[in-house]
Amino acid sequence: MDSLGISRATLNRDLAYLRNRFNAPIVFDHYAGGYRFDKNAKQVGTQYELPGLWFSAEEIHALLTMQHLLSNLDTGGLLGPHIKPLLSRLTALIGAADNPADEVVKRIRILTLGARQVHLDSFQAIGSALLRRKRLIVQYNARGTGETTEREISPQRLIHYRDNWYLDAWCHLRNELRSFSVDAIRRVELLDAKARDLSEKRLNDVLGSGYGIFAGKKVKWATLTFSPLRSRWVATEQWHPRQIGRLRKDGSYELKVPYSNDPELLMDILKYGADCEVEGPVELRERVATEVEKMANVLKQT
Repeated sequence: MDSLGISRATLNRDLAYLRNRFNAPIVFDHYAGGYRFDKNAKQVGTQYELPGLWFSAEEIHALLTMQHLLSNLDTGGLLGPHIKPLLSRLTALIGAADNPADEVVKRIRILTLGARQVHLDSFQAIGSALLRRKRLIVQYNARGTGETTEREISPQRLIHYRDNWYLDAWCHLRNELRSFSVDAIRRVELLDAKARDLSEKRLNDVLGSGYGIFAGKKVKWATLTFSPLRSRWVATEQWHPRQIGRLRKDGSYELKVPYSNDPELLMDILKYGADCEVEGPVELRERVATEVEKMANVLKQT
């Protein structure tokens, strides 16, 4: 206190800040008559040290992604009262020690690709119904058919996937589990009726077994082979939690992934062009061949 020219209140405030924000294992030692690090405290991260603090790649990505998501959500809606203080705490954590928060955000970026605009009112109503376990009447525009239908649904969980929001829900019109793109929901009406609850296991079995967001009950396995050049990247990627991959002697990479409906898998295969060969099943191989032929015909016309 004498060296820094601060009061007892400031010292207590700084110690509390170090404990609460930076997880510093600071304790008061009655025998030593001062404060010290507790060697027996539960360790958070690999090591705590002053004055520097840095994060792993996964921790930086998680913190900046959380900050990015929170910054783009409505500050006056469903999460309004909680977002601002949480953002302040995240900013303080990101800017720990010698690394100011604005410098970290300036030097490290989380880029999004293909994010679609969510109707704010819809998002708030969906979140409210989800947490209160109430049913919804939604007006949904299916982009595949261009058809707009009105449905009664029981929301189960919100998914943030590839920079977009999806709602897993029981559709009372179709009498089955469906995944709805939140940005395609045009109107929402909150009902007083209690939502139908489904177990997490059933949600995962139906909506989490196949590839990506296009799930289903009937699961097939795709076998893909990537050229030696592309295998250097694909061998380190995760396409699905249950994927099976192996590096072949010639340097190519074999990847097996489960899928139910193929639109998303088809897009991911086509982006690799001739560097990705579909070995099976036959119907997926034919789907890719047909799509490539269509693309070639379009290019010939131009």
